[in-house]
Amino acid sequence: MRQVLYDITHTTAYDYAGGVSVSHHILRLTPRQTARQSPFTAEVLVDPPPAVVTSHSDYFGNITHFIAVERSHQRLAVTSRSRVGVRPAFIPEEEETPTWENVRAQCREDRSGQALEAHEFIYASPRVPVSDVLAEYAAPSFLRDRPILGAVVDLTRRIHADFKFDASATTVTTPVEDVFEQRRGVCQDFAQLEIACLRSLGLPARYVSGYLESDPPPGESKLFGADASHAWVAFYCPGIGWIDVDPTNNCIPSLRHITIGWGRDYGDVAPVRGVILGGSGQQLRIAVDVIAVDAGPEPQSGNGSQRE
Repeated sequence: MRQVLYDITHTTAYDYAGGVSVSHHILRLTPRQTARQSPFTAEVLVDPPPAVVTSHSDYFGNITHFIAVERSHQRLAVTSRSRVGVRPAFIPEEEETPTWENVRAQCREDRSGQALEAHEFIYASPRVPVSDVLAEYAAPSFLRDRPILGAVVDLTRRIHADFKFDASATTVTTPVEDVFEQRRGVCQDFAQLEIACLRSLGLPARYVSGYLESDPPPGESKLFGADASHAWVAFYCPGIGWIDVDPTNNCIPSLRHITIGWGRDYGDVAPVRGVILGGSGQQLRIAVDVIAVDAGPEPQSGNGSQRE
C-alpha cells in the first residue's frame, strides 16, 4: 500500500502589548503514529529559546511538549515541522458493521480490550454535553436496526447540510448548545456537536485534531500559510475499531487528513495552551502549510500498527 508524504509547518506567534516575564505552555503539535499514518521527522522550535523543554505522551497517547520561557519577552513564536506519510483509511461496507443498538449495548456491557477504552468516550466532557435535545436531533439518522456506519454517515451529512461554516460566529469557548441553536460555526464546533449527538445516544465518540490538505481557488496559486488546523470525529465500531468522519466536509477522512491527536473534546488536544505573567494583551497569528511532497514508498512492516 503506497502513501502520500506531507511536509507540515505550523507556526503560532503571540505578540504581547507589554513585556512577559514568564510563560509556560503545553504543545500538542506533533503528528502521532496511527494505523494509517507514520511520522518520519518532527521538530518543535521555540523563540525565544525556553529554559525548560520536556516531552511525554499524555493520557490519550498524544505527543505533548511542555515549554517554559523564563526571561522577559514581548513575542513568543512556536513552530512545528514534520514529515508524515498517510495511507488510505480502511472503510468497511455498511452492512459489515453492527447495528447501532448492538454497539450501544456492547459498550455498556463489555469491559475488555478496545470496548473498555471506548467506554470513557460515552459520557459528557467539559466541552461536550449530552442531552435529550441532541439525541432527538440525531434520531432520524438512527433508525431501528440500522448499521452504525450508515447511521453516522447520515448524521454527518445532515450536520453538513443544516449548519453553515462561519468563522465569525463562534470562539473556542462557544458552547455546543449555542452552536446548535444558531446553526453556525467552524470545524471544532461541528465536530463537538456530532460527538455530543452520538454520546447522547449512548455511543462512543472522540474528538480528533489534525490538519487537512486544502486546494487553492481555481486559477490561483496556493498561498503560504493559508492552510489551517482541522478537527473531525471518530466513532467506535466493535470488531473494526475507530472510524473517522468529517462533518465540516461531509466525508470520511482518508489521504488528505493528517492526525495530531485525539481526546474527549477540544480541551484535551488544543494545539497550544498556557499561562503568562505580564503581557497586558496579545495578538495571535497562526500560519499553517500542508504540502504534499510525493507518493512515498510502501512503509516497512510494522509501521502504522499502533492501536488507535
